[in-house]
Amino acid sequence: MKKIAFAVSLVALALPLFVAAHPGHGEHGGYTITHYFTEPVHAVVGISLLIAVFLVAVFLKGKKEHVKNNK
Repeated sequence: MKKIAFAVSLVALALPLFVAAHPGHGEHGGYTITHYFTEPVHAVVGISLLIAVFLVAVFLKGKKEHVKNNK
């Protein structure tokens, strides 16, 4: 569980680096919350990272249960 929490924490800390809004593109202001969710550049990266974190957490949980059941 500590490994999962650590991995999720790292992704949560790195997420702003990948989906940081910036001026110069899109139809909404670069420094508004709507920019994060309405511009495909940011939305695709953010959703992809959330899916990756979920899959890693499920994999690690399944691996831990498998090891626990085989003892």
